[in-house]
Amino acid sequence: MEENIFIGDFASRLNKLRQERNVSARDMSISLGQSHNFIHNIEVGRNFPTMLNFFYICEFMGISPKDFFDYGKSHSARVVATMEQLEALSDEQFDSIASVIEHMNK
Repeated sequence: MEENIFIGDFASRLNKLRQERNVSARDMSISLGQSHNFIHNIEVGRNFPTMLNFFYICEFMGISPKDFFDYGKSHSARVVATMEQLEALSDEQFDSIASVIEHMNK
């Protein structure tokens, strides 16, 4: 019975993360090189991904496997988007932003 709860939690988390990224289950499935209903079948509890497919799902989402299971952070998609923007900054720009963040966290 506990296994069913875990599968449901996994499916719900996948659905939430996918919707935060505004991508359809079909488009995500195809982008992962799977059949068009791959993600849908996971989200409704029909299938469970292999470990390798789980890593591909995380890569697609732009998160680590740890982040996938971090249910406590409601702003994870915003953090990922911000990280992508930070990576595009020059070293000087990044240092400026880091200083602001450090100051705000004091």
